[in-house]
Amino acid sequence: MNMSYRFEMTPKLVKYLQIIERVRETVRLTVLPPATAEVLRFQANIRSTHYSTLIEGNRLTLEETENVVQRGGQFPGRERDVHEVEQYYQALQQMDNWVEGGQKITEERIRKLHAILYSSRRARPTPYRDGQNVIREDGGNIVYMPPEAEDVPDLMKELVAWIHKQQGEMPIPVIAGVAHYQFETIHPFYDGNGRTGRILYILYLILNELIDVPILYLSSYIIANKPEYYRLLNQTNRSGKWEEWIMFMLKAVESTSKDTITRITNIKDQLDSTIIKVQEKAPKLYRKELVELLFEQPYSKIEFVVNKLGVERKAASRYLKELEAIGIVESQKVGRETLYINRELIEILKQ
Repeated sequence: MNMSYRFEMTPKLVKYLQIIERVRETVRLTVLPPATAEVLRFQANIRSTHYSTLIEGNRLTLEETENVVQRGGQFPGRERDVHEVEQYYQALQQMDNWVEGGQKITEERIRKLHAILYSSRRARPTPYRDGQNVIREDGGNIVYMPPEAEDVPDLMKELVAWIHKQQGEMPIPVIAGVAHYQFETIHPFYDGNGRTGRILYILYLILNELIDVPILYLSSYIIANKPEYYRLLNQTNRSGKWEEWIMFMLKAVESTSKDTITRITNIKDQLDSTIIKVQEKAPKLYRKELVELLFEQPYSKIEFVVNKLGVERKAASRYLKELEAIGIVESQKVGRETLYINRELIEILKQ
């Protein structure tokens, strides 16, 4: 593995980098209410969880994934799938904590992410593999033999050092794409390298403020182009030529970023129209914090209103029932609880 890598910028790559920068600027200039940003962040993590585990064969649907994360849903016979979803979402939450703290990528944090994916937040960082592993295609044939285990610690040390050394030398999306490839090439763990590598890719982009709100869920693009993703990984490894691989990763950022802009605009418009509707149909009920809550929690509960507004349960219950009466939310009984669902928001999030 050549960590003295030098990258030649081609006109195609420059063009895509310019597109990404324009998208980034559009996101930056879009004023997001805190409620909108929060729901986008939550839904992005749900989608990242679903699509990244789907790549590895998880059988839960997007709706089932949200059920597991938000409501602790269980699916008999698919306990392993549920566990994978729970742990991946926890790893994303840890990523968010590192982002908020401005923490750099380190070997320790990479190993910690992997430990969370396979155990829990309290788990000790996973040691690198101490034996050989291989990558096989669906038919069982070996398509790639990673470096020997004894070389992994030095290779990972070099990779992390290279990432930090390149900042300011190359565009952030290019560094992220090369680093993702290098990580998957090293394959430092026996299993879970794909999931760990995809989280690291997003983490690097966000830490370096590729966009201002951490709402990228690039795994959706990868799952839609899965054969091409693996073809280019293998092709780059054989040929040492990087342009096609970098182009693929830049297209993933561009595509997901454009989806983000559309979703931001639609949710913001829906929030504004909901505020107007409540003001017109239930002026005595209207409180900005109450409406924003419906966009922070598409599945709201009485206790959410109690905590958000500091009111008694009886008042919170009345507020939600009045919102249902004017068509803002729809109630649904789940066990002993009643959920108040913002259907219009959910439809936008599913787009």
